[in-house]
Amino acid sequence: MQTASFRTSAKCLLALLALAGVVGGAMGLAGPPWAEAQAKPAELKIGIVSFLSGPATVFGVPSKNAAEWLIEKYNREGGIGGVKIRPVYADEAGGAEKQVAEFRRLVLDEKVDLVIGYISSADCLAVAPVAEELRKLTVLFDCGTNRIFEDSKYKYVFRTKAHQVLDSVAAAKYVLSVKPNVKTIAGINQDYAWGRDSWESFRRAMLKLKPDVQVVAELWPKLLAGEYSAEISRLLVAKPDVIHSSFWNGDIIGLVKQGAPRGLFSQSLVVLTAGEHMLQDVGKDMPEGVVIGARGDHWFLHNANDPLHKEFVDGYRARYGRYPIYPSYHMYQAVAGVKAAYEKAMKAAGGAWPSLDQAIKAFEGIEYRVPPGRTMTIRGDHNGIEPAIMGLTKHDPKYPFAILDRMMVFPAAEVNPPLGVKSNDWIDSWKK
Repeated sequence: MQTASFRTSAKCLLALLALAGVVGGAMGLAGPPWAEAQAKPAELKIGIVSFLSGPATVFGVPSKNAAEWLIEKYNREGGIGGVKIRPVYADEAGGAEKQVAEFRRLVLDEKVDLVIGYISSADCLAVAPVAEELRKLTVLFDCGTNRIFEDSKYKYVFRTKAHQVLDSVAAAKYVLSVKPNVKTIAGINQDYAWGRDSWESFRRAMLKLKPDVQVVAELWPKLLAGEYSAEISRLLVAKPDVIHSSFWNGDIIGLVKQGAPRGLFSQSLVVLTAGEHMLQDVGKDMPEGVVIGARGDHWFLHNANDPLHKEFVDGYRARYGRYPIYPSYHMYQAVAGVKAAYEKAMKAAGGAWPSLDQAIKAFEGIEYRVPPGRTMTIRGDHNGIEPAIMGLTKHDPKYPFAILDRMMVFPAAEVNPPLGVKSNDWIDSWKK
């Protein structure tokens, strides 16, 4: 039984500790590492947003599949620091205004601990300021625009991948390696931010690397137009050495099925900077010798014997009947990044569950392993950097679709702007 003097002493000690905390806070002094420690939650609730309806399900469903597969794997292994993950899936379809409302619902009604999401550049640009307003950790897993961190600074927003300049710069360098005497280029890109930004970066990089190149056509069909007879006719007349396109989904299928019979792919070297995701769908209809980008080094046959990569490819294919495509890899990078950041923060806090600020601090500059068996780096600007793969399509009897031949892997430092440098300024600074 406690004596009166013991209880009095304990009360005095607690009062002194409380006073010390107040004084320390007033003086701006940092507390001990366990000062922000949180009790371990029963679960870590993560909102996961991707396209689950509409044309962009070609990206959204493989992304959700990867999240589902990886979260179940992590939960079997004990979750994150002993805390199981509970995903709450949401559909990204509907436009930026709807996504802002959906983000608020996830945070305020569903009470998620953090959000992973966003394929559309318009959606991530709209949601990022709301994440700051609500002070909610938000991880962009696929958003391609370079403007997200070049035009603004965020505390609560991270991106666990590289932006679109990687695709365009790698494409320009690859083109000049396989067709060094190129004299003319043309672009056929969807008429919205992704298409225009992708073409601008490719055009700028080509002109910087080979100033005598001439642009002979810039074509801007509507997004998901599906019918390209007029554009193909113009390209056949212009006869560019190289045609650049950042088309995706059905637009790639339309361009291939309408352009190949008319000789477009034999007349010009066609570059599909995001083409990897459609190879399994286009199948044997894809001509050989088309330049394909994987929006990073996300190719299931690259470094295929790495144990981490093999586990992912084999597990994903066994469950979903297809090989993972680049959005699947991007989602893996996001979920694995959250796990790495939380566990790094826990280690720094002596094993205690981290506060939001501690998790954010751990995310900045973090390095962790991802398929295809490399280190993923999240820089101090909250942006991920990664290498890029480019290759030429070739048919192989082992696969019912074209695979990549003459592959080149461009190191991250060659295809990502340096920290603190805007993309166009970086390209413009290249030595001739």
